[in-house]
Amino acid sequence: MSDSTVQCWLVEREVGDRDFVTLVYATPDGSRYQQRQRSSTALRTGPEVTAATDIPEAELEPVPDEETRERYADEVDRTAERYDPDDPI
Repeated sequence: MSDSTVQCWLVEREVGDRDFVTLVYATPDGSRYQQRQRSSTALRTGPEVTAATDIPEAELEPVPDEETRERYADEVDRTAERYDPDDPI
């Protein structure tokens, strides 16, 4: 039996030190998210980062505050207007 998934959209991308990029995907209402870290090498040579991805519900965490939830929901709307889910971004 597989977990049910939720389509989440890329809402944040931050370049950190030590050659890592942090990607944040959030649910359309901004209430849950998943944070991923990838090396810049993996971003160039691995699978493309897409505008949206399906994430198992069990892997999503609640967004801790209302301001961030609203920001994520707004960013999901903006991203979904500009890109199809499988578009590289």
